[in-house]
Amino acid sequence: MALLGAHVSTASGTENAPERGRAIGADAIQIFTANQDQWKSPPLTETNIDGFRRGMSQGRPRVSISHDSYLINLCAAKTWQLRRAVDAFIAEMDRSEALGIDYIVFHPGAHMEAGVEVGCATVAESLSTALDARPDHKVKLLVETTAGQGTYVGYTFEQIADILTRINFPERMAVCFDTQHTFAAGYDIRTPEDWDKTMQEFDRVIGLDQLLVLHLNDSKRELGSRVDRHERIGDGLLGLVPFWCLMNDARFADTPAVLETPVQDESEYGEELELLRSLIDAPEPESVARIV
Repeated sequence: MALLGAHVSTASGTENAPERGRAIGADAIQIFTANQDQWKSPPLTETNIDGFRRGMSQGRPRVSISHDSYLINLCAAKTWQLRRAVDAFIAEMDRSEALGIDYIVFHPGAHMEAGVEVGCATVAESLSTALDARPDHKVKLLVETTAGQGTYVGYTFEQIADILTRINFPERMAVCFDTQHTFAAGYDIRTPEDWDKTMQEFDRVIGLDQLLVLHLNDSKRELGSRVDRHERIGDGLLGLVPFWCLMNDARFADTPAVLETPVQDESEYGEELELLRSLIDAPEPESVARIV
């Protein structure tokens, strides 16, 4: 089974996130280290940093992940916008490194009509600039598979491979596989056969050794819709089968897999984690009825 967890709140301070993870039975947590919808954020305090590190040292959660700001576009078309994005990304690296976070997951960005090839090249250049600026950082950067909404790049495995091969420090990079995004991008994972086919394709193009984190989300939108809309596990167009496949796939036994599903309260993540764990060694669930 994967190391299951969820994206948890940092309300009242990042130091509270590990305990929130423990409360829902999480082996891994994902957080925002700063307000994801603002460019400027107050610096982390010693209380934030020491409290978070102490909380993560208690055995569970075992893995910590940050997600960068939704405002950051690493292939922005205008020079000043790109510079601001890279500076904000470096600031995210600094906060994550201070907290001792294992991975930063990020959306590569939108090319804004410059074209996919230019977009991927600009993302790689931006990442290389950030990595050059922080040569001693240990936190690993994970490009997330996207749904391909609008002009977003990273919705095909080939695009992600293109970004990774252009980076100056490939050993400091890897990939986060989002189930909803990948499905919306056109990769079917709704049957065991399709799950294996997609994973084989990922392995051929990128390499499964580069898949270090999974985002677990069902989908409100259909296969190939290119729309980013998450749903609770088992309530969307993916159904339970792909998550059963994951929970019984030995290749991902030690891979952090975090929920980003729409919940009203974080305690509901605990219920979803129980559902996912109940799939281990269980019979294959009935396939989702709404195959489209």
